Amino acid sequence: MIIAIANQKGGVGKTTTAVNLGACLACRGKRVLIVDADPQGNATAGLGLDGDEPRATTYDVLVDGVAVDGAAVATCQENLSLLPSTPDLAGAEVELVPVAEREFRLRKALAGAAAAYDFVLVDCPPSLGLLTVNALAASDRVIVPVQCEFLALQGLGHLLQTLDLVRRNLNPNLRLQGLLLTMYDGRTNLSRQVAAEVRSHFPNTFHAVIPRGVRVSEAPSYGLPLLAYDKASRAAKAYEALADELLAVTTKG
Repeated sequence: MIIAIANQKGGVGKTTTAVNLGACLACRGKRVLIVDADPQGNATAGLGLDGDEPRATTYDVLVDGVAVDGAAVATCQENLSLLPSTPDLAGAEVELVPVAEREFRLRKALAGAAAAYDFVLVDCPPSLGLLTVNALAASDRVIVPVQCEFLALQGLGHLLQTLDLVRRNLNPNLRLQGLLLTMYDGRTNLSRQVAAEVRSHFPNTFHAVIPRGVRVSEAPSYGLPLLAYDKASRAAKAYEALADELLAVTTKG
């Protein structure tokens, strides 16, 4: 199953979710590939890889047709592989403009590699540009992280419109798996109100809620997922709950 982690808003926890959900699934024996489709390369850095080291990246896969199998690298977590990113990926949106079927470059690239994995998680950039469209056109499901703060629902309408356009024109099998509440602080009325509002508008919001915490911010600086950095932290347990919930849902349908 290929899952895009998408939201055009920045700072809502897309990369944190991709890295830690991927690690939790891998820890449960699932073969997982994280595709870093963000030119900022935060998932790459968050898994301890140097973005400046010469290697094949998502850019090479999308622009030059390099095979995913030849570009994916192992990580510190068993069963978890990464297709890394570099800032060069920012130029891919321009370079792919004259290319035929440019929206399907990632889908075609993953077609030959997806069978080697149980889950492919695509960490999307904070935009609705060609890179995100490629991710949506290649994916079976979408998970949308939503920050538990003011204006959390702002922009979600545009994202849902984009999902509908992709579904109607590029990928009829695309489904919204659910919204994921992130950066939750149960001590504040605001977090509780935002969570209630999101659940009232979107019944398919995950039961798992990702809390705000120091460990979430610290782990990427060590190049480790939370399970490897502090397995006992509340956020690590929340991502484990998310992985179990996702596995339960995908097994049923």
